[in-house]
This record gives sequence, C-alpha cells and structure tokens, in this order.
Amino acid sequence: MPRIIWIGLAGFAGTLLRYWLSGAVAKRYGETFPYGTLAVNALGCLLAGALFYLMFERFLASPTLRSMVFIGLLGGFTTFSSYGLQTFTLLRDGEILLALTYIAASNVAGLFLVWAGYRLAGLV
Repeated sequence: MPRIIWIGLAGFAGTLLRYWLSGAVAKRYGETFPYGTLAVNALGCLLAGALFYLMFERFLASPTLRSMVFIGLLGGFTTFSSYGLQTFTLLRDGEILLALTYIAASNVAGLFLVWAGYRLAGLV
C-alpha cells in the first residue's frame, strides 16, 4: 500500500484520538479553560519526544513508519507536537537563535493570524 495511504489512515486515527481525549477531558474538568486541548497538546509533545528517540536513536524505524507516526498519527492528534519537536531539534543541534526565532515567530504570528482571521471573517 502506498505511503500516503498509511499516513492518511494514521492521521484518521490521530484525529479520532484527539476528538475522544479532548472531549473526555472537557467533560471531566469543564470548558471554561481549554483543558482538553491542553491535554492533547501536552500528551502529543510527550509522545513526539519519546517516539523520536525510539524511532531515530534507539531503533531505526523505516521512513514509512516514521511518516505514519509523525505526519499521520501525531499530525492528526496535534500539530503542536510538531512545533515542540522541531523546536527541540533546533535546540539539540545548538541552533539557539533559530529556535528562539521559531518560538517567537510561531507564537506571535499564530496569535496575530487568529486575530486577523477573526477580524476578516467579521467583515463578511
């Protein structure tokens, strides 16, 4: 089966896991604070770090399996895990300025673009 199909299936599974976990946490703790999203993002980062170590440093996983896990499963579960993993990789490689630039750009641009999208949609 082509790699893209495997990535899509893993993404589908990650999306369903995100839906289930964020809903379960929100139901348990309420929705006045985004506990469900926070739980998904935190767990996604933990999994990204652990799986990165296991698949790249402990065991050499195939490119297809790595794509399924990181692009599909974790990408469907949370893209915040990609942000965390990419920042970690920059820091690990000694690229401190690039990592700080990425952190600042991602957060400032992300918040600005949420605001801009909100304002633009209000004009429609």
